[in-house]
Amino acid sequence: MTSGIRITWTLTGSGWADCTLEGHQEKAELTASYITSAPEDLLTAVARLVAGETETRAQVEAEPTAYRWIFYREGTDTWTRVLELRDSSEHDNRGTEIWSCQLGIDQLARAVIRCFDEVAQTYGESGYRGKWGEHFPRAELEALRRLWHAHRRNEE
Repeated sequence: MTSGIRITWTLTGSGWADCTLEGHQEKAELTASYITSAPEDLLTAVARLVAGETETRAQVEAEPTAYRWIFYREGTDTWTRVLELRDSSEHDNRGTEIWSCQLGIDQLARAVIRCFDEVAQTYGESGYRGKWGEHFPRAELEALRRLWHAHRRNEE
């Protein structure tokens, strides 16, 4: 297993963000547009994984490029793949894998929560709305945090 990952979500312009994924000797950078609910979808996908789903997905649109996150879980282990697709409607097998990582479910959830906690701290919720064009995904972040804390209590 990889020791951990770091995910950053940086607002770069009106309705645009850069997302950087860094893990054991791997780094990927992708762009996201506000045309879809990318932050909410990512938080919800990880929450579903923490809740016990064995496969879930999220997609980030970069108009016309898309980045598809595919999450797998077996026990407490997860595998994350990020595919770059020329168009959002393409099948997975048409995508190019730009990043992958194996982690414990605890490590993945912690990295995603930390990412969006840092976004809230950096921009504030009103600053986020002003720059991204949509509300900060507070409900999805807190839902993931609650599930993660419950998961951790059950593991003890």
